[in-house]
Amino acid sequence: MVEPDLSLLDRWRAGDSVAGNLLFKRHFASLYRFFEHKIEGEVDDLVQETLLQCVKAGSTFRRQSTFRTYLFAIARHVLFQHWRARARVHATLDFEQTSIAALSTSIGSQLARNADRARLLAALRTLPLDQQLLLELYYWEDLDRDQLAEVFDVEAATIGSRLFRARRTLQDGLESPDRGGEPAPGTPDALDTWARQLAEDRPPEK
Repeated sequence: MVEPDLSLLDRWRAGDSVAGNLLFKRHFASLYRFFEHKIEGEVDDLVQETLLQCVKAGSTFRRQSTFRTYLFAIARHVLFQHWRARARVHATLDFEQTSIAALSTSIGSQLARNADRARLLAALRTLPLDQQLLLELYYWEDLDRDQLAEVFDVEAATIGSRLFRARRTLQDGLESPDRGGEPAPGTPDALDTWARQLAEDRPPEK
């Protein structure tokens, strides 16, 4: 029988390193995908920092959601902290306006194996970072609107309008001359299906 995440978390907080290692292996792939193509440097460092902050957070996790949703909420803050620490104007860095493409020119050189996936990643990089995270969690981690609302700390009703705006911005980006000007899937459902099919790339096993 597979031990639940929350049980492993409790054991890890009590000092059981074996439980911590099990949690790390269980969620490494998802966290790796979350940080991949969004930072300069080792992705593994931010994966480990996210899990360590889960342990340090203690009572802030009210257990009203799944551990996985809680994990992505912390990962989002870890990513923001990473870029604020490197930005000259970190106090005014707004991730609802600022994209990865604006923060870094080198990350775009990390190539995907699949041409369509490379095109999608290039378009996602130009979105405001919060929009990029929203779409990736929706497409590739299968978080529903209630779970996304917890990660982004907003009402569930707000997620619907944010998804609509993010999809529209992504579609415009996919059709831009910089990405060949090729037609993007014409409806939100078609765009969702196409993007989800490009989740096949996986990080190395740990």
